[in-house]
Amino acid sequence: MTVITIPKEFTKTGDLVLIPKQEYNKLLQAKLKQIKEIKLTPSQKKAVTAARKRIARGEFLTFDELKAKLGFKD
Repeated sequence: MTVITIPKEFTKTGDLVLIPKQEYNKLLQAKLKQIKEIKLTPSQKKAVTAARKRIARGEFLTFDELKAKLGFKD
């Protein structure tokens, strides 16, 4: 018989459930099927690429900065 030791820090956050890997894969596949895929137009793909480049350069506003610029108060 194989003995498995589970560190206590894994069980501190709540219940711990062990399931066979095959069952886990089935659960994953069921979750992935719920996610809708969208097809982007070429112009949308270009916009996403440009946005990612701006984010990489640090050219973006946080949500709080945007609220402040629009004049919203907490």
